Amino acid sequence: MNRWGWLGLALLGAVLVPAWLGGSELLPRLKTFDPELLLGLLGMIVLCWVINAMRLRLLLGQHGARLGVLRSVGVIMATEFAICTTPGGSGGPVTLMALLARNHIGPARSGAVFAMDQLNDLLFFFCAMLAISGYALFHSLGRSQESMLLGSALLLCAALALVVVLLRYRRAVLRFNGRLLRRLSVTPQRRRRWARKVLHFIDALAQTWQLPKRTLALVFSLTCVHWSLRFSVLYLVLQGLGAQLSWIPSFLVQMLSLSAGQFSLLPGGAGAAELTSASLLSPLVGSSTAAAAIVIWRAITYYFYLLAGGPVFVCLLARPLLERWRRQAG
Repeated sequence: MNRWGWLGLALLGAVLVPAWLGGSELLPRLKTFDPELLLGLLGMIVLCWVINAMRLRLLLGQHGARLGVLRSVGVIMATEFAICTTPGGSGGPVTLMALLARNHIGPARSGAVFAMDQLNDLLFFFCAMLAISGYALFHSLGRSQESMLLGSALLLCAALALVVVLLRYRRAVLRFNGRLLRRLSVTPQRRRRWARKVLHFIDALAQTWQLPKRTLALVFSLTCVHWSLRFSVLYLVLQGLGAQLSWIPSFLVQMLSLSAGQFSLLPGGAGAAELTSASLLSPLVGSSTAAAAIVIWRAITYYFYLLAGGPVFVCLLARPLLERWRRQAG
């Protein structure tokens, strides 16, 4: 089955989970949601795209001047569309590298920018976990919230440990990769080519680390603003549905649900994210409210990415490829 078939199945599962959870009460709950609040939440996502475009240009350093403001926003929208339509978001870095290559930015540099962006995200979640853990020391959390906090902390620590191991033992990882490619009967010429690409990537990542400290601090500040906005969506949706749930448990629900979606390797985590959030939210706010909140939350943070990012993806990436193939065929 091709990528689009998997995406269709994932979207079907994503629709069925809240429909089964909410039952006949789902549509009446959805009708009570304020349309103006919905527009405001969509505006928050657009603001997130603008913030991420600023992060991209800052991380590119002097190469960022090659990207205009609108172009950089388009690159972000197309990249996040690719993330939402590929297993585990694997299409994201490939799309980013292809789009930046059109502005004469090499794959090593664009790959390093993507990696640095992901490291900033991990650092934000680490700081958020520390802040929530500090809050939990002086405030009593419910049993379910404590379980969510523990699960989130374990996932985050595992991700950080993996990053540290890869950075600390990169030479050993490179040697292991070389032995693995040799056992897979990859030709020496091809192995050397892959080794050069990895070394270029490491060099570009080191150069990105050497950006001015003020620039790196600004990138991290923008990262904090982006994720604070993004992870406030579910909280505001629940408030709009009349549920009284604080920001911290809504943050933990989103973190665990999106992590489950990543591990499921389904496009955009569709189905897995809905199922996980349903199991976590239902005991806190009730089945019908949880179902309505999941539908609206995913519509804003997933389906909107597909609807808005799809045309941009086609315009920036697919259409130039089709035109080139047409010229070659002619």
